[in-house]
Amino acid sequence: MLARNEADLLARARALEGEPIDRLAARLGVASPGAGARTKGKLGALLERALGATGGARRTWDFPELRIELKTVPLDSRGAPRESTFVCTVSLDDADRAEWATSWARAKLGRVLWIPVCGAPGGARTIGHPLLWSPTPAQDQGLGLDFEEIMGQVGIGDVEGTTARAGQWLQLRPKAAHGRVRTVTHGREGTLVETVPRGFYLRARFTAAILRDPAAVPVLAPAGASLGGP
Repeated sequence: MLARNEADLLARARALEGEPIDRLAARLGVASPGAGARTKGKLGALLERALGATGGARRTWDFPELRIELKTVPLDSRGAPRESTFVCTVSLDDADRAEWATSWARAKLGRVLWIPVCGAPGGARTIGHPLLWSPTPAQDQGLGLDFEEIMGQVGIGDVEGTTARAGQWLQLRPKAAHGRVRTVTHGREGTLVETVPRGFYLRARFTAAILRDPAAVPVLAPAGASLGGP
């Protein structure tokens, strides 16, 4: 059944808090997703089913009628996100014309229902406290600066030189089922180059901060510091 509004959706998510993943899967009549990065998509699909998400694989939000995206966040024993969070795929050929204000990345992050999943790999996992979040003006500005930095570098043809180190909160990383997947984009001097598809991801340190405080503006790394972490 579709959620009638934001309050209805949030109430449904709160009703799941504390429920073991295995028990939720059994209640819905599906196999319980395993632990680890390879099964994260199955975990997300389980929560989508439980909450009535209808977006599927289409280029839309998980809850199109509400323009809300669902993000499941596996947490470690300290309560910190285990990994970065996928936002959306990136159209590399449009990089030189892309603007944060009208980007799909910004639209996807406009309203997010975060659902933490607590528990160690191989052990019992339970659904944590949900958070319905929208970026504050300060957060939106910071994400926009990352977007402009990354897309500016890709736009001048330096896609291979644009690594996950770029961006304080938002980063660009390969997004493909395996390393053999390729797409074609423009390199320097206008030449065509083959490369792996890319996607935008939120760094784990940003997600950790907003799960503690939705209005948080995480301390930026000092100039020259390594940004290679998640």
